[in-house]
Amino acid sequence: MNTTFYLVRHAIKEKGIGDVPISPKGILQAQATAHYFRGIPIHAVFSSPLRRAKETASYIASEAKIRFTEDTRLRERANWGELPEQTFDEFVAMWERCTRERDYLPHVGDSARQAGDRLSSFILEIAGKHPKTNNVIVTHGGLITDYLVNVFSEEVLNKWHPSFVAEQSSLVSECSITRVSHDGKSYALDCFASVEHIHE
Repeated sequence: MNTTFYLVRHAIKEKGIGDVPISPKGILQAQATAHYFRGIPIHAVFSSPLRRAKETASYIASEAKIRFTEDTRLRERANWGELPEQTFDEFVAMWERCTRERDYLPHVGDSARQAGDRLSSFILEIAGKHPKTNNVIVTHGGLITDYLVNVFSEEVLNKWHPSFVAEQSSLVSECSITRVSHDGKSYALDCFASVEHIHE
C-alpha cells in the first residue's frame, strides 16, 4: 500500500493584499471539499501558514475529527504584500518570470525550484514517518505545480494537460484536489486538479 497525499489548493480568497481570508464562496468550496473526505480515513491534515490555507484546512480537519498542523514548507512561492510597495502588476511580472526561469531568485520568496523542493522534502518526510497513510496537504496552486514540475517528467505531466509546463499557472483551481502517492521509492500522479467534488 502506498502513502497517499491529497494536495488541496486553498478556497477562493478575498481580493486584497497580504494574508487575506477566504471569501463566502470560498467557505462553500471548503465545506464541499471537507465533505469529499468524509469517507476517506485521513491520518493527518497539514496546512500552509497563510490564512486562506488554514481556514480551508480547518473545515477538512473538522470533518476528519482531527487537528491540522501548520508547516512553513507549505507556503506559496511568494505572496503579494511581502515586498513593500510592490504593485500587483509588478508581483505578477515577478511571478511569471519565476515560472519561466525556474532558478530565478526573486527579491522576495523562493525560486520555483526551491519552492517545489520544499514540498517534495515535506512529502518524503511524512511518507517516511507515516507510511501507508492518507494525508491532506492544504497549500497553494503555485507550490503544487512547482512540485509537480520538479518531480515528474514533462511527458507525464502532458498526459494530464497539454503544454503543462507553459500553462501551469492557470491549471490548479481553488479547492481542486491533486492526488500523489509514494511507494517508498518513487512518486505516482494519480489525479490532477479535480474539482468534481465542488460541482456535484
